Amino acid sequence: MNAKLQPFEMADLLDSEVAIAEYLSQVLADGDTDELLRALGHVAKARGIAEIAEASGLGRESLYKALRPGAKPRFETLAKVCHAVGVKLVAVPA
Repeated sequence: MNAKLQPFEMADLLDSEVAIAEYLSQVLADGDTDELLRALGHVAKARGIAEIAEASGLGRESLYKALRPGAKPRFETLAKVCHAVGVKLVAVPA
C-alpha cells in the first residue's frame, strides 16, 4: 500500500467567523508574535488575499510582507488586517 500524504493547509479549516476567532484567540493566548503573523496570514488566505489587501488598504505584496514571520508591522497595519478579516482585538484580564 502506497499512501500519499496530502499537504496540510490551515486556511482550509478557517471556514467560519467562529473558527477564525477561536484560532486567533488561541494564537494570541500563546503570545508568540511570529505565530500571530503566520495565523493572520492563514486567515487572510482563507478569506482571499486580494480581498483582504483591498479592504485593509494594503497592496498584496505589502500584506504578504507584513504577515511574514519575523516582520515588524506597525500596530495600525495589524488593526487594519484584523478589521478586514472581520475580527477585533479585545483586552481581558489575565
